[in-house]
Amino acid sequence: MKVFRGLPNDRARAPCALTIGNFDGVHRGHQALFAHVRGAAAALGLEAAVMTFEPHPREYFAQRTGDLSKAPARIANLRDKLGALANAGIDRVIVEHFNEHFASMPPQEFIERVLVEGLHVKWLMVGDDFRFGARRAGDIQMLTEAGKRFGFQVETLPAVMHGDQRISSSAVRAALAEADFTRTSELLGHPYGMSGHVIHGQKLGRTLGFPTLNLRVAHRPALSGIFVVQVHGLADRPLPAVASLGVRPTVEDAGRMLLEVHIFDWNQPCYGKLVRVEFLSKLRDEEKYDDLATLTAAIDRDADQARAFFAHRNGALTATDRI
Repeated sequence: MKVFRGLPNDRARAPCALTIGNFDGVHRGHQALFAHVRGAAAALGLEAAVMTFEPHPREYFAQRTGDLSKAPARIANLRDKLGALANAGIDRVIVEHFNEHFASMPPQEFIERVLVEGLHVKWLMVGDDFRFGARRAGDIQMLTEAGKRFGFQVETLPAVMHGDQRISSSAVRAALAEADFTRTSELLGHPYGMSGHVIHGQKLGRTLGFPTLNLRVAHRPALSGIFVVQVHGLADRPLPAVASLGVRPTVEDAGRMLLEVHIFDWNQPCYGKLVRVEFLSKLRDEEKYDDLATLTAAIDRDADQARAFFAHRNGALTATDRI
């Protein structure tokens, strides 16, 4: 899969079948959309392409107004989004920097400069509620009329449902906020996790008897607290662990979001390695403690509960194997 930061150069502007959106989480609704894009690309001899944005447009406008509460929590970081797009069979991804210039672009300019001249779109599919351009003035009708003029086909995809619920990024965020990982997996089509490179931390966990591997979280995630997790990427099997995702209020006040993971019975060098942390169950919310001794006691209880979770799960699996 080819990834472009902004519009491709002239040599890379092969005609494409395209879809446009934020695609946070790349849930089953997105995956259905990508399947249509791949099918059209194969039928027409085109590349299957996706245009997405960084930052999320609502993040950009929230930063401009100073009201960060209006920015949506992130389901996935850009690395995980690109990995999901590659798994979905997309040939080309355009990561468009969403800034003042892009936000103020009139819809007609977006059509002509970005879709026609920049991407050589021949087939386009968007959701049935798609809006674009400055003040979200562009709509499906405008795209359809432009397609007739510039020679590209426009199709829309109705909402994809799971039971009586529309599959959406908002629905995934709601499931994650409730730590309903079964529901999250149903909406995504796979277990929920975060990936990242292991970075150096303050080494405080070692002094408390719980060494951790640390992953930087660049955006406000859709969940926080203390979790039972398993770690992929360090061994030939997932490693059982307990994790804290939050701002660590007991030991710092900078508000920096961090994912700290204590892997049970593991003492191998991990710095710089790319890992994926899969979330299995929530133990509790993050709390601020009066001193490190109280914090250590809480971590000890969390570790015991996480070990009990794995013991119960492994026992259940063993019983199933005997049937």
